[in-house]
Amino acid sequence: MANNATPMPNPSQIDQIAERVERLLLRYAEVQRTNVLLAKQVETLTHERDSLKSRLSAARSRVDALLERLPETSATQKDTP
Repeated sequence: MANNATPMPNPSQIDQIAERVERLLLRYAEVQRTNVLLAKQVETLTHERDSLKSRLSAARSRVDALLERLPETSATQKDTP
């Protein structure tokens, strides 16, 4: 009967693998923290954008209302001094 099992890595290989796993776990935790911070930034910027859009809409409405209050002028009146 043939043994097809892969040989066990030596202790230094196990240490290297363990070290790499530890580094990966640290990087994973760092990426998670970064992701949380970025999600908060997206939320903040989304609220800011929505607020600015609302303010712009209100300003447009005010400008439109002011334009409607202006008297009508004809092109000939503009050309005469």
